[in-house]
Amino acid sequence: MPCRANILITELFDTELIGEGALPSYEHAHRHLVQENCEAVPHRATVYAQLVESRRMWSWNKLFPIPVHTSCGEQVIVPHLELERCPGAPSVYDIQLNQVSSADFTVLSDVLPMFSVDFSKQVSSSAACHSRQFEPLASGRAQVVLSWWDIEMDPEGKIKCSMAPFWAHSDPEELQWRDHWMQCVYFLPQEEPVVQGSSIYLVAHHDDYCVWYSLQRTSPEKDRRVYPARPVCDCQAHLLWNRPRFGEINDQDRTDQYIQALRTVLKPDSVCLCVSDGSLLSLLAHHLGAEQVFTVESSAASHRLMKKIFKANHLEDKINIIEKRPELLTSADLEGKKISLLLGEPFFTTSLLPWHNLYFWYVRTAVDQHLGPGAVVMPQTASLHTVVVEFRDLWRIRSPCGDCEGFDVHIMDDMIKRALDFRESKEAEPHPLWEYPCRCLSEPQQILTFDFRQPVPPHLIHAEGSIELRRPGRSHGAVLWMEYHLTPDSTVSTGLLKSAEDKVVLCTGTVAGTPTASRQCISSPRRTPERRWAALRLSVTPWISTPTLETSPWISHSQTPWTMGSDPHLLRNKVA
Repeated sequence: MPCRANILITELFDTELIGEGALPSYEHAHRHLVQENCEAVPHRATVYAQLVESRRMWSWNKLFPIPVHTSCGEQVIVPHLELERCPGAPSVYDIQLNQVSSADFTVLSDVLPMFSVDFSKQVSSSAACHSRQFEPLASGRAQVVLSWWDIEMDPEGKIKCSMAPFWAHSDPEELQWRDHWMQCVYFLPQEEPVVQGSSIYLVAHHDDYCVWYSLQRTSPEKDRRVYPARPVCDCQAHLLWNRPRFGEINDQDRTDQYIQALRTVLKPDSVCLCVSDGSLLSLLAHHLGAEQVFTVESSAASHRLMKKIFKANHLEDKINIIEKRPELLTSADLEGKKISLLLGEPFFTTSLLPWHNLYFWYVRTAVDQHLGPGAVVMPQTASLHTVVVEFRDLWRIRSPCGDCEGFDVHIMDDMIKRALDFRESKEAEPHPLWEYPCRCLSEPQQILTFDFRQPVPPHLIHAEGSIELRRPGRSHGAVLWMEYHLTPDSTVSTGLLKSAEDKVVLCTGTVAGTPTASRQCISSPRRTPERRWAALRLSVTPWISTPTLETSPWISHSQTPWTMGSDPHLLRNKVA
């Protein structure tokens, strides 16, 4: 540059404001690239926080005690001490807070402005903390800090862009939907009791990339104690289970479904083999009366975690952990015994799309030699389902911009379209759909069934069909999900709970008020069908990353092939 600039224009922000390196970038620009009294666009950012109590959100970070009613009385599965004391994962949890029901949390504080950054002045990326004294609005357990930010584009603050959720927005009618800048959920290291009217301090800490929060009873300036370091998981659980997985494990209704199903298949002489990553099924099977329980943990991290959980529940000598890939199991690993009950949720940490957990079927095939006569497999079967939906907002992530604020951006639209058409527009992508309201345009349809009671067949599996659009609207995409049939009378769904003409209820985030780790999948059509029949062409091959789906408005009815292959080893390798 021949001279320093007098205007600094940037877009360096993420949901956490500073997570993409805004602070060091501004710091470098002010030192080397711009004049001392330059003007920055945007001009200023302010971070806000609100303290709440929320069992639902707290279940995304901690393992709750799990009661199991047995013939010998109630048994309780408890987390190990390290997990209880662990501050959790260091990363922020960004979600669409507008989709969290107000009934799911209790507000303990007003909205507090925590700190501001003036981008027109010298910015520091050094670690810092900012405290705000407040009196709790209600007594309760402080567990979670909800946070967001706004930016003032001009020095006078006349042009403002806010990420506030609807209850804190200055004009809810003008609320803009966004999927890049959302809201943040921060978990306190430990829940702390607060008393209405008793003054305390909420402290926001940050380094050059991350923000975290703590509560203090006295002023940090007067206390002069060492400020809490950025939270880092030291219990292994937050490395193995993501936030939705914590919620899934803490979902008591879901757990009760597995308990009821186990009661129907377990016998006093049952020898169980559990195959799911970091699953508590083995503890349930033991408490419900299985004679012997083996569990396979393929990774060292899950092996260490489950060993600690077994020890905390005094089961370290009652449940055998095998740290080995299932296809490498030998008779010696099983102490020469034949398995009478093969269990899986199924859940595997490498799974991204709903059908990736069909890895369980390949495991069942690989361990077939270790199953005894009449062995029971649970789940018995699984099915893939779909429904065509119209989204309220999510369609915007694939919508062209056209003319934006007087600028013609069709060139960019065309470039993005060509890139998407190369591969992405033909692929499904995972979304936690409880965050994205939609309504059904078709009836839910089962498109493929997988029988875990039998090994993977040597031939491809095909299904053909079409979906009739029963309601008017724009078909933005097809939602796909799996359902696992534990027994003929018990089914665990990872997708649709119920649908109405104007609303869809999906199980992620709705079962027992707790989000699950299960993700629904969207495959977006290239065009909007105008006729009653949506012609779909879907190819599902479980070891390939995604299926493809196309809609054709000019076809009134067509064949819809779905295919699935049968190599027992490729799925895990490809996903990993």
